[in-house]
Amino acid sequence: MTNTIEDNHTTLTAAHTDFEKGLSTYASFKVQNSALSEDLVQDTFIKTWMYLARGGEIIKMKAFLYHVLNGLIIDEYRKRKVASLDFLMEKGFELSTEVPAIEKYTDSFDGHSAILLIKNLPKAYQSVMRMRYVEDLSLAEMAKITGKSKSTIAVHAHRGLEKLKILYTVSLAV
Repeated sequence: MTNTIEDNHTTLTAAHTDFEKGLSTYASFKVQNSALSEDLVQDTFIKTWMYLARGGEIIKMKAFLYHVLNGLIIDEYRKRKVASLDFLMEKGFELSTEVPAIEKYTDSFDGHSAILLIKNLPKAYQSVMRMRYVEDLSLAEMAKITGKSKSTIAVHAHRGLEKLKILYTVSLAV
């Protein structure tokens, strides 16, 4: 069944009247910018119009509109990251890969201190932390060595790291 332009116009006008306020509120909450949220809602209706004009059928208009709006919001999040870096570079910001010498030594001393603190962890985490951060083994390699599952190793590595952070923070305070 093909929709006529009048049918599409009537359908979209009714949808705009029924759902525009809710879509605007939702978009404004997601992007935290009222002007941008208005643009996104308008783009939602434009995309919906184009879909209907191509002969598309919409069963649940509200669900369709929110689906289109969510896609536009996601696209906006992705655009923002790229645009912000471009903006910084236009303003003269340059990325530097060079680390100042003092930071290299500080990182080296901090890493050495953290490695020494591994012996203060509970036994269950010591070997996993050594394998992960001293020997630089992957989860799969550690699982093969220990005979435990990758998920168990991942949990031990995560919990061990959390405990190590606490120990490191306490050692700095002393």
